[in-house]
Amino acid sequence: MMLRQPTFRRFAMGPLLGAALATLTLAGSLPAQARGTAAMQADTGLPIASSLEGNYLAGRFAGSISDYRASADYFASALLDAPDDKFLLERALSLYIASGELNEVRAFAERLIAVDADSPIAALTIGLDDFQSGRWDDAIASFKHARSGPLLTLAVEVLSAWAEQGAGRTDEALARLAKLDGEKWYLFFRHYHAGLIASVAGRNDVAAEELKAALAIDDGPVSVIDAATRTFARNGDFDAAKATIDKALASAPSHPLLKEVAAIVNAKSRPAPRVRTVSEGAAEILSGLGSAVVREDTNDFGVIFLQLGLALDPTDDMTRVTLAENFERLDRPDDAISILDKVPMRSPLRRNADIMIAFDYNTLDKVDEARATLKRVIRKNPKDKEALNGLGNILRTRKLFAEAADIYTRTIRAIGDQPQTDDWQVFYNRGIAYERTDRWPEAEADFKKALELKPDQPLVLNYLGYSWIDKGMNLKDGMALIEKAVSLSPTDGYIVDSLGWAHYKLGEYDEAVTQLERAVALMPSDPTINDHLGDAYWQVGRRIEARFQWNHAKASKPEPADLARIEAKIEHGLVQDETGKAAAQATETKPAAESQTKPVQATP
Repeated sequence: MMLRQPTFRRFAMGPLLGAALATLTLAGSLPAQARGTAAMQADTGLPIASSLEGNYLAGRFAGSISDYRASADYFASALLDAPDDKFLLERALSLYIASGELNEVRAFAERLIAVDADSPIAALTIGLDDFQSGRWDDAIASFKHARSGPLLTLAVEVLSAWAEQGAGRTDEALARLAKLDGEKWYLFFRHYHAGLIASVAGRNDVAAEELKAALAIDDGPVSVIDAATRTFARNGDFDAAKATIDKALASAPSHPLLKEVAAIVNAKSRPAPRVRTVSEGAAEILSGLGSAVVREDTNDFGVIFLQLGLALDPTDDMTRVTLAENFERLDRPDDAISILDKVPMRSPLRRNADIMIAFDYNTLDKVDEARATLKRVIRKNPKDKEALNGLGNILRTRKLFAEAADIYTRTIRAIGDQPQTDDWQVFYNRGIAYERTDRWPEAEADFKKALELKPDQPLVLNYLGYSWIDKGMNLKDGMALIEKAVSLSPTDGYIVDSLGWAHYKLGEYDEAVTQLERAVALMPSDPTINDHLGDAYWQVGRRIEARFQWNHAKASKPEPADLARIEAKIEHGLVQDETGKAAAQATETKPAAESQTKPVQATP
């Protein structure tokens, strides 16, 4: 099993913030229908468009696969035929921002403002352009027109406070934040950004008090922990700094940014502030809200905020990693790799970025690149158990079992003599690798160790129990383990399949049918489970249904070796001649562990 590494939040979206997302109307949604048709390009899969309707539909198609740049280009092309169309302008502007293509967005924003003076996305875009150019009052004036729902209202109020600070008006900036009124969770952002602005202005005592107030509301976000710890240390209050960072590390001991600031505090050095410029401060509100949104929703809004935040502060690698995570969720591994490659080698997050890149390569079936990337990480730290475990998981799911077993052994050495509960997965995965390379005594020992660490883990109970029955040993105990696994995961089709197939192996065909029918109901498209049910039907005399299930298994895209066996059974059955018997005996009877344990991408 490959578990995700813990994702450390910049800002989480609690119930109140989550509810606010439902009211967000930053960019227009797509109409349900449109006129015209679009052909499909054979080479790229993207539509060919040569008309207003075609470009519109092509833009919709590209948007449906989260190809923001292509979608934006199509909508921009549609504008050639309808230059004042509000919807097309809004979509082109929003999608260019989401794709990170920001060079021409002000021009689109000004065109949109001309046809819709109340467009929030246009007002925000123009305001941020003025902000970056130091036109502080113009930025504040534009931000007034960008209010739309609680999230965007919060963002532009905080951005306006940073513009006040940019103009050298610290008192006005803090006063603006002090008057921030709205949702209950506004209070956290009010104190957090007041602390950052005070820090930039050199008012360190005020900064410390404001950041303490933010921590009192929510001490989970990495950003506020980092900012507060640095501020306390800069003020010489190393006791407060150490208490803050130690508490955070107790929950997230491997977070690279927290480890970096902890080392500075433990050395009693005075670290640089988290935010040094008004642009970095303004980026914090955009990236923070964007990070919260993309973890809860896959709409464009969160990506737009993250891209705008990264434009204000291109050095913010945490935002870059969050943006890449989102592209991974959207099944855009190429885009994720492109973003992660921009994380500098000296960044504390580079190691995490490389692990993510490796899993993105694996998603793209570039196994050699994935292996090479993880090996570079491991060379820098031969005891990096996350990188080792990730490499082992990729190799195992690619059926390179012998190599995977060796890597898992190195992982276990890195874990040391006192494995923790969560380390059960490494022993379990090495057990699978050993079992698949006919090293059963070592596999059995690993499965037992995994159960020692996590006694009620259904995957391990299932695998060990079934393996015993398959080998004709410990039959009673093996069945008990599988039944316990089913009781713990009654809706896991693979585990229910193991129970049914165990009954089949024991010659209990009626009970096998009962359990395998349950498994097929849970996972109707799995070829192995359908194949097993076909075998059970045949044994109880339900020959027509057996061939139906085998044909269904054949149509469900089984592995090539399994396909040959299934076709032999469709032709000959299980008992009519020796060919059929051989086919039945050759049927894959191992627990469906690989289907349960496909690689999941690691994240920092």
